[in-house]
Amino acid sequence: MKYETVSLNTKRMFSAALKDAMKSKSLSKITVSEIIWKCGVNRKTFYYHFSNIYELLKWTLEQEAVEVVKNFDLMVNAEDAVSFVIDYVSANQHILNCAYDSMGRNEMRRFFYADFIHITSSVIDRAEAVAGLQVDFGFKKFLAEFYTEALAGMLINMFTGNVKYERADIQENIILFLKTAIPNALQAKSGGSAREITRPEP
Repeated sequence: MKYETVSLNTKRMFSAALKDAMKSKSLSKITVSEIIWKCGVNRKTFYYHFSNIYELLKWTLEQEAVEVVKNFDLMVNAEDAVSFVIDYVSANQHILNCAYDSMGRNEMRRFFYADFIHITSSVIDRAEAVAGLQVDFGFKKFLAEFYTEALAGMLINMFTGNVKYERADIQENIILFLKTAIPNALQAKSGGSAREITRPEP
């Protein structure tokens, strides 16, 4: 078995142990000693892969959600991508709430922001290309930051239950936003003629 595969399997083992521990205690109370005991490895093995528990959590969320979403073309397969995110949040609500309770809203928002800014930026670039527009980089950067903050806040509200949303409403509104709001904002800035992004004909 190649080293890369062994390393990935080790990380997944740590991730599974962390998720199991988060079912019964807050993130701040979970220690590296507990994780390595669950996995039957030494401390050196853990620190070879991760510097702390928070880095392990970040890797877990990236592997299970962020990297998956990056593989979608959000301007074409928005329905599938949004459905995946909603399902993931629902299935992992206890884990996300555990992290939220330890990190707080602001830190959790920054946590999501670091990964989602790249996704949002790619959606904006894709919308610009499909609509045949040329938009100032500074404006696109502003849009990416603005929409990423909104997305991070929306996700936090979803799993904490601070604001109640119906699944159908969330999915419909996010898709509408992706397909119309972003192209329209780019159009308004460029003075060009943007068109709504739709799924291409087979």
